[in-house]
Amino acid sequence: MTQQTSSQQQVRANLAQRGAIRPAKIEKAADPRKALARLIPYLSHYRAAIILVFILILVTTALDLLGPYLMGRAIDQYISDKHLAGLAQMALLLLGVYISNQALQALSAWTMAGVSQRALKDLRRDLFTHLQELSLKFFDTHNAGELMSRLTNDIEAINQAVSQNVIAMLGSVLSLVGFVVAMFVLNFWLALASVIVVPIMVWFTDFIAKSTRKGFRDLQKSLGELNGVMEESISGQRVVKAFRRNETSVENFQRVNADVFKAGVFANTYAMMLMPLTNQLGNLFVIVLAGLGGWLALKGLVTVGIIATFISYAHGFISPLRQLANIYNAIQAALAGAERVFEVIDTASETEDVSGAVSLENIQGHVEFQAVDFSYETGHPIIKNMTLEALPGQTIALVGPTGAGKTTITNLLTRFYDIDGGSIRIDGHDLRDIRRADLRRQLGLVLQDTFMFADTVMENIRYGRLNASDDEVIEAAKMADADHFIRQFPHGYQTVLSERAANLSQGQRQMLAIARAILADPGILILDEATSSVDTRTEVRIQQALLKLMEGRTSFVIAHRLSTIRDADQVLVIKDGEIIERGKHSELLAMKGFFYALYMSQFKGNAI
Repeated sequence: MTQQTSSQQQVRANLAQRGAIRPAKIEKAADPRKALARLIPYLSHYRAAIILVFILILVTTALDLLGPYLMGRAIDQYISDKHLAGLAQMALLLLGVYISNQALQALSAWTMAGVSQRALKDLRRDLFTHLQELSLKFFDTHNAGELMSRLTNDIEAINQAVSQNVIAMLGSVLSLVGFVVAMFVLNFWLALASVIVVPIMVWFTDFIAKSTRKGFRDLQKSLGELNGVMEESISGQRVVKAFRRNETSVENFQRVNADVFKAGVFANTYAMMLMPLTNQLGNLFVIVLAGLGGWLALKGLVTVGIIATFISYAHGFISPLRQLANIYNAIQAALAGAERVFEVIDTASETEDVSGAVSLENIQGHVEFQAVDFSYETGHPIIKNMTLEALPGQTIALVGPTGAGKTTITNLLTRFYDIDGGSIRIDGHDLRDIRRADLRRQLGLVLQDTFMFADTVMENIRYGRLNASDDEVIEAAKMADADHFIRQFPHGYQTVLSERAANLSQGQRQMLAIARAILADPGILILDEATSSVDTRTEVRIQQALLKLMEGRTSFVIAHRLSTIRDADQVLVIKDGEIIERGKHSELLAMKGFFYALYMSQFKGNAI
């Protein structure tokens, strides 16, 4: 068992050296007991399998001890007496012991791998499910790469500990205890000599392990920097080529790659030293046993078979000692990963619906902001004492400079964020008293930053209403003026989009997003720069489709192209989180205020 785990760790070390895998960062959990207590319930569902694994470990440990003992008996009872029949029987028995040992080790590893994968499937499910329930405020402070690391690297660290290292640790501890007990039973003085050598080996192994851990920590850091350089260079190839920075990218890569090389040489040098040097210590261990055993044999205190048994036990004794430090570090890393996973799971989700929350079935679309205050960060207000009213079916245009708070208003209306003060009401109901799912089902969004999934065009549009038929999807695409370019794709509506729809233009992505909103058939429509990335001719066609969609619906339109909001029922001019002007398009122009200056800067070239 211990030899098998050692070879697995050596393979992982070799792969890490070649760059095939990234060595795990060795770090400890702040509260390992708490992390372990949180992990145990995920494993306790598979209690029967774990008990079976423990029994198998006990049996394989006993077989590890039995093999050398039988070999010693064979020397003393059959070889010395030249008893060939007895020797043949003992050889067959030894063969059976070793085959059974390997078979049971394989069975325990297979069983534990199944337990760990099932438990981690549950943990991964809980983590991902909880991520879907977290507020946007959480994602504002946690980047996607870091969260992906918790779903992948941290879960994998737990997997390595549970599926491999737990078995190895239990096997190593039981083997050490078994070897010590067996040796003292066989001969006190040889056992004492063995125990005296142990502290030397433990100290040496720990010394090498500390240097190895430091090396791999540095290597992990350098690899992270190298991955960052590669990711930026690959994802930003258009910018790199446009500004002719190919050589600069290569220079940056070579600089960080050199750091990886240095850290890798240091880490793997110490890692490679551990095995041969501990083997030499093991040989020294054998020499001590052979010398002391030979002297005791000459005195007639032990037999040759017992000496052979002790030497065999010595080989088995070294491997668990060498592994325990690495296993301990791996388990600590797993507990640290578990701590990070549970940190996300323990994060409060979006505020739950209040008791008795009302349902929005057939809304009229009467929206009111009453003295609303909001800030993303305490002390930095974004929306200040804002009051506005949108009557059912009206189109409200939100205009103003970048960063004025226009998109924030729509974020509050969708309740992506909760307000700090005041109230937002729809049809007389406070937003906080409405079931969140019903509220968002009645809202149709076309955002400035469109997002498409790596799926077919058909399914990306159907995301607006999952039970929509293919004909309804196609009709929505026609209304958004997207049908003509979709049919030019190799597989039409069944064309699979690449990641983030990189194989579409920004204008095409926005047209698909508009089709998705049309399909949702919402009661309130929010358009955030919905036509900002299409040409003027296409914009006119989309505007006509949107006008049909907005009929009878309350609509909020954010637009920097002020010509697109001429027909709005009300234009709200936002600056620094406050409404500084409001009225119809023509009324605001007549006022010759801030809106007039914005308009003239676009169409007459005048500065504000």
